[in-house]
Amino acid sequence: MTEPLSDNVAPDDAVGHDILPVSTPAGGRRRAAKKRRGGCLPILLVAVLFCGLVAWFARGAIADVKDMLAGPEDFAGPGQGQVTFVIDPGQSVGSMGAELEDLGVVASSEAFVDAAAKDSRSTRIQAGTYLLKSRMKAADVVAILVDPSQMAQDTVTIPEGKRTSDIVKILAKNTDFKAAQFEAVLADPAALGLPPSAGGNPEGYLFPATYTITPADTPQTILAAMVAKGQAVMKDLDLDAQAQNVGLTAHEVLTVASMLEFEANRDQDYPKVARAIYNRLDQDMALQSDATVAYANGLSGEVWTTSAQRDIDSPYNTYANRGLPPGPIGNPGEATIDAALHPADGPWLYWVVVNLKTGETVFSTTLAEHNAATERLREYCTTSDAC
Repeated sequence: MTEPLSDNVAPDDAVGHDILPVSTPAGGRRRAAKKRRGGCLPILLVAVLFCGLVAWFARGAIADVKDMLAGPEDFAGPGQGQVTFVIDPGQSVGSMGAELEDLGVVASSEAFVDAAAKDSRSTRIQAGTYLLKSRMKAADVVAILVDPSQMAQDTVTIPEGKRTSDIVKILAKNTDFKAAQFEAVLADPAALGLPPSAGGNPEGYLFPATYTITPADTPQTILAAMVAKGQAVMKDLDLDAQAQNVGLTAHEVLTVASMLEFEANRDQDYPKVARAIYNRLDQDMALQSDATVAYANGLSGEVWTTSAQRDIDSPYNTYANRGLPPGPIGNPGEATIDAALHPADGPWLYWVVVNLKTGETVFSTTLAEHNAATERLREYCTTSDAC
């Protein structure tokens, strides 16, 4: 016999199911069964991930907006060094900006274009040459380019070896200033920025080069720029340290270099003449340099000197005095300074230029050889207009 079904079990669930009875609360109404919480966690993770991505993109967008609001990249200024900038006729502001960026004057062409747009004077920018600096603020560059007085009007070239007196003549001829104005500045060494080793004498410290003269320049700024250029070149050559390698001071190296400017005509001969000078100094021989005697007599461009000129009482007379003269006899260029620091190897004690047009120089170890070479020069001068 089968047992009667429980009153608490539904008939359809009586067979094949293990279902717990559901109790009926008092009052006869049955509670609804609770639903299971399936699928909520994955949805929550997706939502969190979505919010994170939104926040990440938002941060990037905010940064982009900040960059746009901050404007184009620009240097703080005031800049350093010297950069020559040439504006061609009809050149656009955008082209100027691109060129200035390439030269390292401005941080970006956009900064220059924006600065020009904000300056009503930018329509007055004229074609010409301007002296700028690297790493300048764009607005400062515009301020210079809109000012006609900042335009570089002229250039002056000072050849290697020129004496200070000759440099004054060149500057007076090629600028609006008089020789007396340059001489007044030269009489005040403090205004030139001469190093202590110069002893207040600018000879040898006015570096030969091509200089741009602006309307804002004065005799003082022109000469001071020449001294500053020389100091920069000497620093690049490590003059103070390298001079010790040849047993000289930096001032003595400049003295030798200035002699080389007159005693040789070709770059390849400079190191050999320097070696001959050092050989004579090592043997305590008088240098017998006509160039130093010419300097003592206030002469220039002399191939040789007369007996009367060699009798002059002067510390620059290297026929009468042994050792180097007290200072440079002209303003040497980089090639002769480098040669004085790095002389060639050789036993030479004498030298003479035997062809003034080609610069051919004969080096000798004995006086007899030198006399023969000197005779070659005399014969050359009988037929050449270069003497």
